[in-house]
Amino acid sequence: MIRKLITPNLREIKQKSDKDSKHKPPPPYKTHAENYYYIKQMNNRTQLVLELVSGELLKGLLDWYDEKCLKIKKQDGGTLIVFKSQIKYIYKNPDFAEPRREEAEQAK
Repeated sequence: MIRKLITPNLREIKQKSDKDSKHKPPPPYKTHAENYYYIKQMNNRTQLVLELVSGELLKGLLDWYDEKCLKIKKQDGGTLIVFKSQIKYIYKNPDFAEPRREEAEQAK
């Protein structure tokens, strides 16, 4: 009696395993959350406080940003370009009271 060796079709097995895998793809490397935050702060003209690694505090409006730095319009009228690597924290200025919507509408 002669026995025949049956070899499976490896392509079919691979296609089945690809369809059966239920693994989620890894998350994207860039979420662009930082960009959305900067755009929101620029559009709302939010007064920000930047605490630098050196401990110095800068207060002002975000004028523009790029991959490595931020341009800040200071309250006294000057402008600064600050490297992101030198920023420890960024938060809204608690001393700056934003006008309420009702007050802003009445002023118009």
